[in-house]
Amino acid sequence: MGTRAPEHFAEKELQIGIIGCGYVGLPLALRFAEVGHRVTGFDTDPGKVAKLNAGQTYIRHIPAEEIRRWREAGRFEATADFGRLAKMDAILICVPTPLDERRQPDLTYVVDTARAIAKTLRPGQLVVLESTTYPGTTDELVLPILEEGGLHCPVSPSEEVATDFYLAFSPEREDPGNTEYSLRKIPKVVGGINPASRRAAAALYAQGVARVVPVSSTRTAEMVKLLENIFRGVNIALVNELKMLSLRMNVDIWEVIETASTKPFGFMPFWPGPGLGGHCIPIDPFYLSWKAHEYDFATRFIELAGEINIAMPYHVVEAVAGALNEREKSLKGSRVLVLGISYKKDIDDLRESPSLKIIELLQQHGARVDYNDPYFPQLHKMRHYDYSHMRSADISPKSLAGYDCVLIATDHSAYDYQAIVDAAPLVVDTRNATRGVTGNHGKIVRC
Repeated sequence: MGTRAPEHFAEKELQIGIIGCGYVGLPLALRFAEVGHRVTGFDTDPGKVAKLNAGQTYIRHIPAEEIRRWREAGRFEATADFGRLAKMDAILICVPTPLDERRQPDLTYVVDTARAIAKTLRPGQLVVLESTTYPGTTDELVLPILEEGGLHCPVSPSEEVATDFYLAFSPEREDPGNTEYSLRKIPKVVGGINPASRRAAAALYAQGVARVVPVSSTRTAEMVKLLENIFRGVNIALVNELKMLSLRMNVDIWEVIETASTKPFGFMPFWPGPGLGGHCIPIDPFYLSWKAHEYDFATRFIELAGEINIAMPYHVVEAVAGALNEREKSLKGSRVLVLGISYKKDIDDLRESPSLKIIELLQQHGARVDYNDPYFPQLHKMRHYDYSHMRSADISPKSLAGYDCVLIATDHSAYDYQAIVDAAPLVVDTRNATRGVTGNHGKIVRC
């Protein structure tokens, strides 16, 4: 089979493979099914594959009805058989890109996925990496693996260059829990190894999103994603540092930010908290810092922001210890309830959640720790933590009264903060969730 023209990917009823059926891959798969393609979700987790093929969901904001709809229409299925990649017209890679124990990029999932694709790669296929990573990953790491079988995709700005297959990078821009901006409304950045690859990827994505934004190269697209998240990380670090200063100065940082937000230009509000969570913002700065060392460049500003954000769970635990000390209690032996495990409010996503580190630090200091989260009745073993023995605790007035401290780590809308403050002897609030609570102010410590 010869190489298809890039315009082929503007057609309907393509066979599209999505590798990684998580928070990024599954919404993407369902969107392409919705616009008329036949989508296969590839995943190494047999539990996920079985649930998807049974029309079930494991992500709260993705309804099971939507999965069943496209399963019954014959436009979506899941598999763990990566040999079926050979049948796909386009293959989109949506796998994790975590950090290792030394906070260096761990691209194991990307490498393993590229090797799986290389085994069946055929002329005319389009491969797109969506996983967040450092500039150069697509052309330096993924491309050589894909070319091991003898097919070639030249790195070139020339419109005339011939290519056996297409390769592009298009960063995911998922925001779990954001009901205003769904996948279809968010502009899609696309960078290709060569112009033909860019056109092929742009033609495909244009069917599913409101706007495609082509850029000059895969490295540009990779850097765009890092800029977006580093921008947030640096500004969050700034307000976290100002929060700690404001606490010493007896200034309400939340009032400061709200008031500054009345300026109609030149200011964008960011909010302090117990630390960063989610798959991107806590990780992306370290990807760029690591890559910058190759160019003898120190990203001092970015690294400082990362250090401040990493330190926030430690600050929270110190605040809990200080609040208990004011009540003539020690952290060791105290019963502490952590409210909220998700990394942000009203979602079932705990990736890189600061609550996980906070629990670890509290336990290391000898506290007896429970948690409550309406989105997580039970915790499981994770990459860096094993809390599989923990279940969400009751938060009735009687049970709350039995804790020495209730720590608000995630401000879920489901919580009745007035009732929590009324029942608990001490509340440490990292999210300003108790701002509307009346009375009992002596019980509340904001940090």
